[in-house]
Amino acid sequence: MNNTAQPGNMAAGSPPWLNTGDNSWQITASTLVGLQSMPGLVILYASIVKKKWAVNSAFMVLYAFAAVLICWVLVGYRMAFGDQLVPLWGKGIPALTQSYLIDRADIPESGNTNNDGRVTLRIEPNIPMASLVYFQFTFAAITVILLAGSVLARMNIKAWMAFVPLWVIFAYTVGAYSVWGGGFLFQWGVIDYSGGYVIHLSSGIAGLTAAYWVGPRIKSDRERFPPNNVLLMLAGAGLLWMGWSGFNGGAPHSANVVASIAVLNTNVSAATSLLVWTILDVLYFGKPSVIGAIQGMMTGLACVTPGAGVVQTWAAMIMGILGGSIPWVSMMVLHKKLSFLQKADDTLGVFHTHAVAGLMGGLLTGLLAEPTLCDLYLPITGTRGAFYGKNGGVQFLKQLAGSAFIIGWNIVSTTIILLFIRLFMPLRMPDEALMIGDDAVHGEEAYALWGDGEKFDPRRHGTAGNNIEEGTASPYIHGARGVIIEL
Repeated sequence: MNNTAQPGNMAAGSPPWLNTGDNSWQITASTLVGLQSMPGLVILYASIVKKKWAVNSAFMVLYAFAAVLICWVLVGYRMAFGDQLVPLWGKGIPALTQSYLIDRADIPESGNTNNDGRVTLRIEPNIPMASLVYFQFTFAAITVILLAGSVLARMNIKAWMAFVPLWVIFAYTVGAYSVWGGGFLFQWGVIDYSGGYVIHLSSGIAGLTAAYWVGPRIKSDRERFPPNNVLLMLAGAGLLWMGWSGFNGGAPHSANVVASIAVLNTNVSAATSLLVWTILDVLYFGKPSVIGAIQGMMTGLACVTPGAGVVQTWAAMIMGILGGSIPWVSMMVLHKKLSFLQKADDTLGVFHTHAVAGLMGGLLTGLLAEPTLCDLYLPITGTRGAFYGKNGGVQFLKQLAGSAFIIGWNIVSTTIILLFIRLFMPLRMPDEALMIGDDAVHGEEAYALWGDGEKFDPRRHGTAGNNIEEGTASPYIHGARGVIIEL
């Protein structure tokens, strides 16, 4: 039996426009970014919180990753990168058919003209649409997962399950289309190489907004919230750092020199920021902190992201220095002095590590974007940062205006979504459940240190002294110290 593929089939699977090296790298980069969330942020979140919140924190990531993917292929991708509906939104139709997914990737889909006939900017990488759809999904997923860091340890899990699809569809897609997908900021020339605005500024601002509306953790958790496993926390952080090579290296949709520059700059900025944050911890607190080092790593990564492929490596080091110091000041000093930051209980400080760092990186890109690198990557030739003269200051103003839109949109959209959900269910768990944690919310705990993980079974033993027939589910579950929580 001849199993050799027919020449015609091979040609159909490798059309003339397909660059197999680019496509291989795009799929690899997508996998690296996916690993940042699954299992990277699953591990990081589960270990950086109190033991009683490990399962809940991990589950929020797991659920979000799955829910975003389904929303993305049903409507999300083409709302963010499809044909224009309005200048800040694409038409939300499915990305599920083979005729669409095997075609050449195209941003924006609508081609060379807007509805009014004006010529538009366009990017046409040598990869199939399926690769681009999945790569951009991993970005959408990690954005809402980063946002989750602001509301850990108290958000009603059912409210979270409703929030994730609504936020991705009505908040994230607008920012993505406006900046990346052919929208008005894309056409205007705002630079966001790989998500400083679309991902980090969005998640930080939306996270702080959500923290305000959901409400704070209980007092005991706000006063003392130690990590339950520092070594696992480092493992999750390591996956996040190494995955960032795909995050920024995959943004050109090509295995080219821009990708190489971006990967180097990404790691230089992260290392510099980690060292600066650690030094500040030693100078201010007298000792280095593992949590502090991880925070510094993240701020360096977030800061360099909007300009990773368009700034020189010495500029990436400057971004790392500022990324390790300005967010440190905002978290350790300003947070205690500004009342509006005190009112919103941002559990992991996502506002500081992502919003402040992402905003700063976007503005620094407006200053440090190097003309040659810009011409290699951006659809608008002649783009340059303010430090390179010849009207470079205009780029800084564009960056400033773009950040203002992203900030405003995320505050408004996140508020509306949460107030809508609040009409149907509480956003915050009841205090009784907050005292217990995972056992009350999921009926599971992260660590079985005694009793082989045996749990109280309400179907077999009943609750509050009442006998329940075998197989009859109880609306109650026993929590710590015999407290009974209504589900």
